[in-house]
Amino acid sequence: MLTRLNVRGFKNLQDIDVRFGPFTCIAGANGVGKSNLFDAIVFLSSLTSRSLNEAAMEVRDSRSRTTDIRSLFFNHGKSPERRMRFEAEMVVPQSAVDELGQLAQATTTFLKYCLELAYIEDSDHPQRTKLHLKHEELTHVKLTSAADHLWFPHDQVWRESAITGSRRGAPYISTMANDQVRLHQDGKSGQPRSFQANTLPRTVLSSVNAQESPTALLAKREMESWRLLQLEPSALRSPDPYNSPVHIGIDGSHCPATLFHLMSQEGESLRAVNAKIGNRLAELVDGVREVAIDQDSKRELLTLMLTDKDGKRHAARALSDGTLRFLALSILEQDPDARGVICLEEPENGIHPARIPVMLRLLRELSLDPTEPVGVDNPLRQVIVNTHSPKFVEHVTQDELLIAEPYCVVDSDGSTTAVRFAPMSRSWWHQHDHEVNTGRRGDIEKYLNEEPIELPSAEPPSGRVSRPLTIREAFERQRQLPFEKSTP
Repeated sequence: MLTRLNVRGFKNLQDIDVRFGPFTCIAGANGVGKSNLFDAIVFLSSLTSRSLNEAAMEVRDSRSRTTDIRSLFFNHGKSPERRMRFEAEMVVPQSAVDELGQLAQATTTFLKYCLELAYIEDSDHPQRTKLHLKHEELTHVKLTSAADHLWFPHDQVWRESAITGSRRGAPYISTMANDQVRLHQDGKSGQPRSFQANTLPRTVLSSVNAQESPTALLAKREMESWRLLQLEPSALRSPDPYNSPVHIGIDGSHCPATLFHLMSQEGESLRAVNAKIGNRLAELVDGVREVAIDQDSKRELLTLMLTDKDGKRHAARALSDGTLRFLALSILEQDPDARGVICLEEPENGIHPARIPVMLRLLRELSLDPTEPVGVDNPLRQVIVNTHSPKFVEHVTQDELLIAEPYCVVDSDGSTTAVRFAPMSRSWWHQHDHEVNTGRRGDIEKYLNEEPIELPSAEPPSGRVSRPLTIREAFERQRQLPFEKSTP
């Protein structure tokens, strides 16, 4: 779970410091830079399994428009920034396995990862510009200060189940003044391994294993699970061979194989998972009775099927794009192994405006419940979405909304536009930091229609805390309040 992200010098993220809850909605106009925040998250994830340059080339637009890595750095108008820096605070799982199947147990589960990169420029051949590592560090957040770092509302029972560990003074990864990056022993005595920073082709974190660095491996596994879902209709409609992966891909592929796997794991009944997903889909589409898998033993194919109230069966290829996207997220909700950060752009696409509250409810319940202990039924799963839809924004709450706002950066090198992410006043962000720049009410109201709308049900989901006011409800309530008397 990503609880805080500070980025400096990446794309138009000149200096942002964002804290996240279980579910976060980022709203803003097209082109303002909402997606760059997702790119920063995915870039950090890619660095755990790829070289520095390979991860850079995976960032959206850098490969299709230019091979110059300098395009990833914040540009002051005349020249790009020379460095980019990331700081990420995260809650990691308590155990995982490495590439050799060795089990790792974390000594502590609340960690902070810092990374600084620069580029080596070849003026004659810009395509040869390379990234190199300047600083890397992995430390822990003390148990005694965990509550101060977790700003989003949560119960103590959740915090105590998610954040565990023993006292530790030394970092897991550190960078010395002589540019030596050190990988310290974890859980046993021994000398740290040292590496020369500017010669490393990849991060030290990407090379750790369960034997030497179990806690660092858990940080690596957590960051590997940060992904941007880009659900493609063609992938969602495709059947799966019997030997397909049993987890949904970032394009939405392998829904049939994943659902079939979940069915086989369900102890009480093969239909139990189908019923749960069918009931969820029925909230969006009238007349849905069941979702099931058709097995073609001759061709060894699994096909996703939907049965309507009349008993007619429909293959996935006959469903609309919006229904398929919703169905994929419904399957993801039932998969306890689907953990980490899920980024999703414009979740309202293909959904009728009247059904947006249904999609929003699914996204909330797809994310972890901070009032319950972490477990199989409540995995460390977090959802971050971005949108420019006024219909979507008016249904989220003040504790879920960040506004992407452009602002001008002027210095001796020129001027350019950057983006920041502003919370609403009276939100948990503002309660913890009264100096934070909050979203202006006038800017928020630009998203909202003045026509009456049907508000979602005030009944909170089962087992959840009472639902806060939506943005629309909060504004309507403020209009009904009497004006305060001014003091002379």
